[in-house]
Amino acid sequence: MGIRVLIAEDDEDIRSVLKRYLEAEGFECDEVGTLFDLKKKLSENVYSVVLLDLMFPDGIAMDEIPEMKVSHPETAILIISARDRDLDRIFGIELGADDYITKPFNPREVIARVKAILRRMGKEQKVLKFGKLEIFLEDYLVRYDGKIIEMTAKEFEVLKLLAITPNKVFSREEILDRVWKDEYVSDRVVDVHISAIRAKIGKGWIKTVRGLGYKFSSRGDENDRS
Repeated sequence: MGIRVLIAEDDEDIRSVLKRYLEAEGFECDEVGTLFDLKKKLSENVYSVVLLDLMFPDGIAMDEIPEMKVSHPETAILIISARDRDLDRIFGIELGADDYITKPFNPREVIARVKAILRRMGKEQKVLKFGKLEIFLEDYLVRYDGKIIEMTAKEFEVLKLLAITPNKVFSREEILDRVWKDEYVSDRVVDVHISAIRAKIGKGWIKTVRGLGYKFSSRGDENDRS
């Protein structure tokens, strides 16, 4: 499971923009447009960060922050509001919000603030990025061009091993030792898994070094995925 962010904002266009930018960075996003739905989502799921507007059709979210921090101490709150007075900022932080951004905002600043909060919480997503290919190291998740690529655990571990050190050649024996450890399998299983990975993300990412083994190419995007 990736890092989850809840976008609580009554403006659908703003929700759409934030969701697009967050998902492009590998975050999983849910969105709500009312205080009622905000409380419902928080009761059903665990979120690392809530992007919180203050004004909703059914109430003012500022009043809910203390209860949210008590009920969901693992969740950071980043207020995004048109209320730009210093007093509002100070009050929001004093109530328990972790950060405060005023509207209009640059979506990239929001992303930067979210990442900063996650670093402080020790929850920063560890991801390798090579062009359109993204490898989320802790979540066993691979995306290409924004789409999730389904992989088995062993396929992911082989890809991760190679991608962490691009251009380093790994022999079949090294890959077996690092991924399969004490399991008794033939070295042919490595070739089978490499073929499966290539079929899913494209042939250009993993190169065969004749007589030696395999290496990961960080320039795989230059090759066709077919």
